[in-house]
Amino acid sequence: MEQKINLPQLNLPPCNLQLRPDDDSRRGGVEVYDRLRRRWVALTPEEYVRQCFVNFMLDGRAFPEALMANEVELKLNRTSRRCDTVVYTSALRPLCIVEYKAPHIAITQRVFDQIARYNSVLNAPFLVVSNGLNHFCCRFTGAGYVFLPDIPAFAEMMKYAGASHTNSQNM
Repeated sequence: MEQKINLPQLNLPPCNLQLRPDDDSRRGGVEVYDRLRRRWVALTPEEYVRQCFVNFMLDGRAFPEALMANEVELKLNRTSRRCDTVVYTSALRPLCIVEYKAPHIAITQRVFDQIARYNSVLNAPFLVVSNGLNHFCCRFTGAGYVFLPDIPAFAEMMKYAGASHTNSQNM
């Protein structure tokens, strides 16, 4: 039995997601295969944005799958929190934190405050926020955050991360 699913159009390149009916018939939902977690998860509006954005990063911006993780746990003020996606350098230092919201959720200052709190623990040079329709990327310069016009490719992020790591060692 094929189930028709109406997914909203996002401001991202099309991607082919692996979908299946939820194995718990009481929930009656749909699951999507998460390439990074290597398991099936509930297809919520936020998860839809995550999966499409991760595919964009992997296929459109050449991020290595092996250096990305979804739902990364961290401790913030003795409380467990989860970053939606963290991208690491080849030295396994956080390079970029990505926070997703459902398409109907506006990107507000609260969302940036949330990801900035996560970054107070991880110290990633890049932060990305997306609701699938609007995407914002900024990088930390030492004096503050600078918003970029687009999401850089992995190699571009690494160039900046390498330069900032070298500069911080020389200070």
